[in-house]
Amino acid sequence: MRYILLIIGCLIMACQQAPKADKATISDARSVQEGEGVAYQLNTSESYVQWIGTKPTGQHTGLFKIKSGTLNVKDSAITGGKFVIDVTSLEDVDLKADTSMKNKLERELKGAMFFDVAQFPEAEFAITGVKPFVSDGNEVLLKDATHTIQGNLTIKQISKNISFPAKIVLQKNEVTATANFNLDRTLWGMTYRADKSVQDKLINSLVNIQFSIKAER
Repeated sequence: MRYILLIIGCLIMACQQAPKADKATISDARSVQEGEGVAYQLNTSESYVQWIGTKPTGQHTGLFKIKSGTLNVKDSAITGGKFVIDVTSLEDVDLKADTSMKNKLERELKGAMFFDVAQFPEAEFAITGVKPFVSDGNEVLLKDATHTIQGNLTIKQISKNISFPAKIVLQKNEVTATANFNLDRTLWGMTYRADKSVQDKLINSLVNIQFSIKAER
């Protein structure tokens, strides 16, 4: 019976993995160069970061607001940029009908076991490189990817360089960028309930990140 229950538990967990998306390549932080060219300012009202976290019994979806940011463009190429994410703005969007559970989840995610917003109210993404997307033969799930973006993601004062495919559209007075990828939260010190031995209390280490950026001259 115990063996059967274990199999059932594994099947349930398999159904609640992170959404299918490209996996960000993660390495040590790299040096950040000052961007050249024209500075495009982030439109904070039309830009956002979405997250999806999963567990054996389901998933939750939420948003972060982006506080400020710039993209530097020279000769139709992005040469640098930096975005500041307001971690205190973390909001769950799938529990709006259950205010009590929504508030509980947001308190937990903002607490010391996860983002610890009291000590670390902001996160930052600083571009270290943008190059045209070239397939390496592996499947890329983001449709119409145009570029590969590399940058240092700093959360809770821990910086890691991440690389992921993105779709970037450059126009005369506007730049838009979208991406959809998974990354391992434990690399930024958020190890709470990441050990699979906790079974039904497990929270998947992989978190899905989707963003939509709009910057204007």
